[in-house]
Amino acid sequence: MPAPATHARPRVLRLGFIALTDAAPLVAAQELGLFARHGLKVRLSREVGWATIRDKIIFGELDAAHALAPLLWAIQLGLDCAPTDVCTGFVLNVHGNAITLSHRLRAAGVTDAAALRAEARRRRGESRLTFGVVFAFSLHHLLLRQWLRAARLDPDRDVRIAIVPPAQAFRNLAAGTLDGYCVGEPWNSLAVQRGEGWCPAWSAALSPGHLEKVLLVRTEFTRRQPAEHDRLVAALAEAAAWCDEPPHRGTLAAMLSAPGYLNLPAGVIAPALTGRFDPGTGRIESLPDFHVFHRGGINRPAPARAAALQAELVAHGLVPARRAAAALPRQLFREDLHARALPRSLPLHA
Repeated sequence: MPAPATHARPRVLRLGFIALTDAAPLVAAQELGLFARHGLKVRLSREVGWATIRDKIIFGELDAAHALAPLLWAIQLGLDCAPTDVCTGFVLNVHGNAITLSHRLRAAGVTDAAALRAEARRRRGESRLTFGVVFAFSLHHLLLRQWLRAARLDPDRDVRIAIVPPAQAFRNLAAGTLDGYCVGEPWNSLAVQRGEGWCPAWSAALSPGHLEKVLLVRTEFTRRQPAEHDRLVAALAEAAAWCDEPPHRGTLAAMLSAPGYLNLPAGVIAPALTGRFDPGTGRIESLPDFHVFHRGGINRPAPARAAALQAELVAHGLVPARRAAAALPRQLFREDLHARALPRSLPLHA
């Protein structure tokens, strides 16, 4: 007697993220039912920091993750971790970061580069100015080093740079253990609204068009579960397009504010999303490109952009030059996977 017909249920895909505004495409895809519409069952897992994301990808505890673009190089090359073949077929966003300084520095007269340089040199030694970045292999680290050098400060000698998970950066600023940090939203806006900090610079101005987050996967996932990978990219592409529509930004801030995601008031998340960014200087900045999730073709993992990022990582000493093979950017940024998942443009989800 033949066995009764069964309907295969999709397995649960484990998708990690950090509590940041630029996790928006993942959250929107879940909340709008786009994962389900593309035949996926996804469990979003909020992680503590980027080292946790890295380790869970390496050891197979996550199928994919919202990740710092430079993390691809760190994992592939085994920099401070076990080397693992990884890649991305989808860029989640560009921009979204800012540099925040404590109000204690402002009260001490630090309002420009010259004053920062003087204060840093005054505090050389054990009381050096201390700045936080979210991970050694991050755009935040590159942006902070670039900004310090523009102020004629040596990031390796004149200040101390500490690794602090995004959600803990504000707490450390408020506690006085950090003098400033470079982090993604909404942790800059939170410092401004709570009266603990102000923002002298943001990433869209410091490095226009810079790569920020990608969909990080082990390469074997794209080979063993190609259909799942392609559906995941398709759902995220639709979600990213939705996130980039200005009329949706208020709704998006409310989505992200939920306890399982950022667990912060929508009023803290919304300013950078709506392009009405308050840097705490007494003037609201009109920055429609503070967060870019889709427009300008940014979701395509172009090897040329990856090569430019690799050159920056080498220039700042974060990736050894001898290991930065010319073929590596194309190995990590997989245009072929993007094209396979998105053979034609997807309509916006209304």
